[in-house]
Amino acid sequence: MKKKRVNKSALAREFQISRASVYYQPKMRLRDEQLREQILSVLLEHPFYGHRRIALHLGLNKKPVLRVMNLFGIKPVMRKPKKPFKPGDKAKEPSGYCNYLKWLCPLQRGIFWGSDFTYFWFIDRFYYLATIIDIFSREIVGTAFGAFHNQELVMEALKDALKKHAPPQFIHSDQGSEYNSEAYINLAQSHGITVSMSAKGKPWENGFQESFYSQFKLELGPLKRFPGLGEVVEAIHHQIHYYNYHRIHTALKMPPK
Repeated sequence: MKKKRVNKSALAREFQISRASVYYQPKMRLRDEQLREQILSVLLEHPFYGHRRIALHLGLNKKPVLRVMNLFGIKPVMRKPKKPFKPGDKAKEPSGYCNYLKWLCPLQRGIFWGSDFTYFWFIDRFYYLATIIDIFSREIVGTAFGAFHNQELVMEALKDALKKHAPPQFIHSDQGSEYNSEAYINLAQSHGITVSMSAKGKPWENGFQESFYSQFKLELGPLKRFPGLGEVVEAIHHQIHYYNYHRIHTALKMPPK
């Protein structure tokens, strides 16, 4: 059976509305469609951006961005891995070293650095990345990659930072054996740097590095896609460059650099 074609003028008369309203498309919907395309364009370049970073990138308020993302079911890649918990960790103050982050707030670059390392599983073994972060700018200023988490690894990260930057006044870390080693402390102090340490079992006291690693490893993605260790190291350095120069940091509203 052939469907009867609806005459829009007759339809308008039947419902006692203006003929123009039959053709009307709400401006809000058009704006939402346009914003949707902008959001998807940003996510093509920055697939891990949430609504806050997308809004900063577009120079818009975060509320309409979140509303449109919810409206169209747009979500970034946002699965964070669970952090391993080590039972038995007790909150002990580091012996001999104060946590200066409790009392000081750096107001410019190069005053306070944070130091830490994380692990990666690749081809049946662990590898480790040590980084130095400028706590004011959130820039990663030094890195080292190796097969062992030892004093040499964290010292190489500090040496890398000192090659490119003037020594800071303070450097902060947890109180792991790598950072408590005489060689590491002597290296820092030989450059006039005051050592600062968190209490044991309080990772939030080194939260700048903890936060960086959490998102960094998520955005780097699974390493099994790489054919060899060289490609892994290259990808890590590319990701650090992206973080420093291109990725918007929500606390800064711009990339660290």
